[in-house]
Amino acid sequence: MKALVYTAPHRIELRELATPAPAAGEVLLKVEAVGICGSDMHAYHGHDERRPAPLILGHEAAGVIAAGPRAGEGVVVNPLVTCGLCQACRSGRQHLCPDRQIISMPPRPGAFAEFVTIPERNVIALPAGADFAKAALAEPVAVAWHAVRIAGERFSEPLVTASALVLGAGAIGLASALVLHAFGARDIWIAEPNPLRRDTARRSGPFQVYDPGSEPGPGAGSVALAIDAVGAAETRAAASRLVAPGGVIVHVGLLPGAAGFDIRRITLQEITVIGSYCYTPRDFEEVVAALMADRFGPLSWIELRSLADGPAAFRAIDQGETAAAKIVLRP
Repeated sequence: MKALVYTAPHRIELRELATPAPAAGEVLLKVEAVGICGSDMHAYHGHDERRPAPLILGHEAAGVIAAGPRAGEGVVVNPLVTCGLCQACRSGRQHLCPDRQIISMPPRPGAFAEFVTIPERNVIALPAGADFAKAALAEPVAVAWHAVRIAGERFSEPLVTASALVLGAGAIGLASALVLHAFGARDIWIAEPNPLRRDTARRSGPFQVYDPGSEPGPGAGSVALAIDAVGAAETRAAASRLVAPGGVIVHVGLLPGAAGFDIRRITLQEITVIGSYCYTPRDFEEVVAALMADRFGPLSWIELRSLADGPAAFRAIDQGETAAAKIVLRP
């Protein structure tokens, strides 16, 4: 099979590899669509020790079961593989399983390939004729869905009346804004320095989009919720400054470092800071249903490319040369 292999920082190669054989309880999936995630970019930059080269990256996948009793069935992959036995798994919080694995991290190769194996319990059936590129968005949108859901659980007011700010208009940031809108929020700001991504965000929903370096945004202490989809010192500082007293900051971005939080203001103003990681199986299933029901609009913010064009796609993302919030590869 053909596969994209991360071989060294800033180097992705298209190679011919053996097709994997599924273990007991697994299915072999013929990949029809797979998205490039920010975590794939961290690995590409050599910044993710969890993803050492050489490795097949990619975990945002949808496709067709290639063999066995369910052969020919279209499915989307929940890439988070957990033990099912620990307290976290038994309580429905499988994403916090201490033994969790995810495809694209050893020992599980990823989905930037023509085929990938995954436990059968990790695939969700799609309606006949479903758009695989749309289905492949389930994983990043589920990350956003989970972040918005757990933030809402800590609000003292309904989302429909709250002012919200999303820092970053990449896939997770834009998806967070779309989920906020789907949950009823109407006053949604998006901060994004890249002009191409700003234009994409403006076209994607009723959002107030601005360049945080040169354009006015929400006032200090004015937003009830800030979702940091970047996780840099600058965005943590902005969230600390802009969130209202008693407000909520949800930290989703995974850039390295911890600088930027204004701990004194967070303490004096009783601001809640929540770390948000991945999603529960229920979050994932609800997002698949929402995507199939077109609850997030036309999804014109994705760009489709071939698997063979993967190295060029990584370079385009790295150099800020694409307006797309998400590039989806088709093997």
